[in-house]
Amino acid sequence: MSINAPRGTVDILPEATAKWQFVEATIRELANRYHYKEVRTPIFEHTELFQRGVGDSTDIVQKEMYTFEDRGGRSITLRPEGTAATVRAYVQNKLYGDPIQPSKLYYFGPMFRYERPQQGRMRQFHQFGIEVLGSNDPAIDAEVIGLALSCYEALGLKSLKLVLNSLGDTESRKNYREALVEHFTPCKDGLCNDCQSRLEQNPLRILDCKTDRDHPAMKSAPSILDYLNEESRVYFEKVKKSLDVMGISYVVDPNLVRGLDYYNHTAFEIMSEAEGFGAITTLAGGGRYNGLAQDIGGPETPGIGFAMGLERLLQALEAENIELPIDNALDVFVVAMGERAELEAVRIVNDLRQSGIQADKDYQGRKVKGQFKAADRVHSKYVLVLGDDELDKQTINVKAMAEGTQQEIAMSELVPYLQQQLGGK
Repeated sequence: MSINAPRGTVDILPEATAKWQFVEATIRELANRYHYKEVRTPIFEHTELFQRGVGDSTDIVQKEMYTFEDRGGRSITLRPEGTAATVRAYVQNKLYGDPIQPSKLYYFGPMFRYERPQQGRMRQFHQFGIEVLGSNDPAIDAEVIGLALSCYEALGLKSLKLVLNSLGDTESRKNYREALVEHFTPCKDGLCNDCQSRLEQNPLRILDCKTDRDHPAMKSAPSILDYLNEESRVYFEKVKKSLDVMGISYVVDPNLVRGLDYYNHTAFEIMSEAEGFGAITTLAGGGRYNGLAQDIGGPETPGIGFAMGLERLLQALEAENIELPIDNALDVFVVAMGERAELEAVRIVNDLRQSGIQADKDYQGRKVKGQFKAADRVHSKYVLVLGDDELDKQTINVKAMAEGTQQEIAMSELVPYLQQQLGGK
């Protein structure tokens, strides 16, 4: 009986990993340019971290987490998102005591959620995320949004839409919560079961419901922007002004609330408007989460961040027909004729690799014709041909495949010659 990968997971094979590596390298370079440093947290955490950090009322905690007891009877959860784990690492390792503030962190890694698999959404998926901890400056909100957009733009995406909202501070949220309860209570029985529960636990999340999004009460729901106090309004205006001076376009959507309990003040999503991308258009989302560090036992610390799904990013590239500039060609393939040449080919390949040149040879016992075919399959830029005559003269034939030219090179000059031809490797 054959064993397949679990439902909701996929194997990323070599042809695809080249794209992943290019995307990740591009994003890392941008993160470094913005002066963010990488953090790597465990793939599993204590379940309580997500219950307290993400929120008991969220779909993630209630329905989607992979949770199990370890042999010590502890409740462990595969991380469903990266923010809570990053903030936990910040608190546990006392990064708030670092003289360089704010702490500007980024992460890559797999996340796990038990939900119905669909294109761009799997049970194991991968995220790049940013977290800035220790700054209440509205300009850092704009910087975080700008970095997210820069990642997509650097890879060539153009059909992008930034949607922005403010959830306000604690007082604003409390007043808005009461207004939503008053608005939705008369039509409670017409809402889905989840929204009936949300009405008591976290009514803001009703606005994020996909099931009830066409309910008439949604269209007439009060706007959070009408319940922002003066401090929250001023903060939101400063975020928008920072985006304006950065030349970043945005649309304000009062119904944008995000799906996690820890958000306050700035909330945003970046969407793809590419034709054929699919019904779920969100590429990245994030916002401010002042208070999350305190919720998991740390000091009072303002924070803001975002996460983007890498599978969805690659899907967006495909929707916009963007070909990544990936060079899959091998630098050098060595063709050996005869036993002496085969042994010498082992040395040559090793020397080339030690000199920084990508090199390979035949390991299937192929005849000369088969070795040349193998070189063609890997699109080798140069093919080195070695036989008894070349060994006796201590030379080697170097064939430039693109030009179709061939040159005999002294063995002692091979490495510097190839380094020069390959651009100084």
